[in-house]
Amino acid sequence: MKLVQFKLTALTLSISFGAIANANIDISELTINDLHNAVINKQITFKESMQGYLNIIENNNHRGPHLNSVITVSPTAIAEAEAADKEFKETGKLKPLQGIPVLLKDNINTANLLTTGGSISLRNNIPTQDAFIVKKLKNAGAIVIAKTNLHEFAVWGETRSSMLGQTLNPYDLTRTPGGSSGGTGAGVAANFGLIGIGTDTVNSIRSPASANSVVGLRPTIGLVSRTGIIPYSFTQDTAGPITRTVEDAAKVLNVIVAYDTSDGVTKLAENYHVDYTKALKVDGLKGKRIGVLNSFFGTQEVHKSTNNVVRNAIAQMKSEGATIIEINTPINADALVKDTSVHLYELEDDLNTYLVAHPKQKAIGNLKALIKSGEFDQGIKANIEKAITLSKSSDEYRNRLIARKKLQKDVTKLMTEQKLDALVFPHQKRLVVPIGEIQVDRNGVLSSVTGFPSIVVPAGFSPKTTTAPIGIPIGIEIFGLPLQESKLIEIAYGYEQNYPMRQEHVYK
Repeated sequence: MKLVQFKLTALTLSISFGAIANANIDISELTINDLHNAVINKQITFKESMQGYLNIIENNNHRGPHLNSVITVSPTAIAEAEAADKEFKETGKLKPLQGIPVLLKDNINTANLLTTGGSISLRNNIPTQDAFIVKKLKNAGAIVIAKTNLHEFAVWGETRSSMLGQTLNPYDLTRTPGGSSGGTGAGVAANFGLIGIGTDTVNSIRSPASANSVVGLRPTIGLVSRTGIIPYSFTQDTAGPITRTVEDAAKVLNVIVAYDTSDGVTKLAENYHVDYTKALKVDGLKGKRIGVLNSFFGTQEVHKSTNNVVRNAIAQMKSEGATIIEINTPINADALVKDTSVHLYELEDDLNTYLVAHPKQKAIGNLKALIKSGEFDQGIKANIEKAITLSKSSDEYRNRLIARKKLQKDVTKLMTEQKLDALVFPHQKRLVVPIGEIQVDRNGVLSSVTGFPSIVVPAGFSPKTTTAPIGIPIGIEIFGLPLQESKLIEIAYGYEQNYPMRQEHVYK
């Protein structure tokens, strides 16, 4: 691959607003609060900021570094931003996410906007209704700026699809951005939007968070609706925020946690009302008991840089008042994927519920017909061909569900007996892989199989290389018991505020 050096240049807007004439607002790295304050102070409008993000996409998605993160740009984004400006002018009030451009993983339905799951087999699929989560975001004022690439049908972790090809990691253009929500992760890191939404069946929110120096939060199963999201495994699927800060993740979570009568598991959220921003405490680490899950660290030379960064982050947590407890319980992440996770057992039946229910698209009908058509990236071939040989009626599937319940009980017992507020470990034992390789050594399965919440935050970078001018991002995963998102946010925010590890990238 020929490497050419690029530097992301965010649009700097020069605007005349009376006494604030020629104010310069750099939209890169803005938070929700930053943009809202700039609008309130008449330093920028939602329309101007939206145009700025669209310009960044235009200059960096299929040009410049060619990140290949965005599948579809919304043609109504500017008009919606104008409407947000008008509403604010008339009411003087801002909704929680008013005017905020959101990057939406392209397995989430958007009314009148293409939704492909990354597959050319769905290249004509324009839903008539928004997914439940999209309705919640729009009701809070958010604007879908673009739909992002994913590993096709969210089936694995390199973010390669027949619809768009390979998304690149903005910190090292020779590496993947993780996945399956890598288009969202890379896009948020590259300031293609202000916030993002990913989905997560095994690793898929937290993998791109770790690989792109951003924050990714997988909520407790049952807090966030899956209605209108192309399914993979109803037992393990959920959706959650991918953002540049813990504060923005908390604000997005406030909006998307809700009971949806069409998704029975969200009965959990019916009378559950929490303001997650109240957990944003600078001293959030003080007094916390944090267990270090040692079996989730690698032991080979290839794991060294990740181990060094995450062990340093744990030492920093201790310096901010956390009590660190070494946990030597032999939990094996690879074994959980191999022997406990039900994702491939549910893929055929659960994906078919979507393929059958969308007759306006090019007819597919079911997973077997998709395989026969050949209209998919070869990177998912082995997994989908295996999936059609597996069955929910098999003894193996039932045994996995039993093992899942046992794991839930065992982890709850471990954390309760040790009086732990959280477990921590590297999300990946090694750096995110180069393009052409398959993701390995990921630890996100503990959260996905149990259905318990976890959050990944930037912990630092590997040593610099010729293709990674500031190093490759490394994330620390913070795992907790069900409905303990507030506690995880306290820990994550306390760490982030005292040791801010996120850095903007330099393309090379």
